[in-house]
Amino acid sequence: MDEQETIRRWVETWKEAGIELEAIHRREIREADNLQVLALLEGAFNHALRTMPPRPSSGLVAMQEWFAKLGR
Repeated sequence: MDEQETIRRWVETWKEAGIELEAIHRREIREADNLQVLALLEGAFNHALRTMPPRPSSGLVAMQEWFAKLGR
């Protein structure tokens, strides 16, 4: 088998796998227990609240100021 044939077979394999992987991904999203996921993330969220100082701005205000300047 030459290199071109090997590459062609890899491409075909990944095309087929992509269809299956997408189906698995959609099933996992459908079956996810959002309450359990939120419970798992709660500790990390609370830790961030305790240890990270609040930001003076989210960046949204600065972005809006830039957009306003562009509009002039």
